[in-house]
Amino acid sequence: MPYMMIQTNAEMADPAGLMSRSSAFLSEKLGKPESYIMIALEPKTDMIFAGTAETSVYVELKSIGLTDAQTSGLTEALCGFLGRELGVGADRVYVEFAGVPATMWGWNNRTFG
Repeated sequence: MPYMMIQTNAEMADPAGLMSRSSAFLSEKLGKPESYIMIALEPKTDMIFAGTAETSVYVELKSIGLTDAQTSGLTEALCGFLGRELGVGADRVYVEFAGVPATMWGWNNRTFG
């Protein structure tokens, strides 16, 4: 049920590899089975951040059970991961979190709640 959307203007040679590594990374950080994780990537998105078109990233992370207490550590981990993967500085990354009630997430003909 975790979903992560990555939008970036970074040049990348292996988008599929980035999505695969992102899935494994998120599984580890959230302690959720990778079989439930969905990753979406919008590469080469036109972006300006802080007045420049330098490499930047916007991430949406939604998950059942995501708490306020987790977001600080996840922000640091995501910024580090994206820095290694895309060569982007932490000051060029925005992360939006959403904790979703289990009754508001559907899959396989039902909701999780």
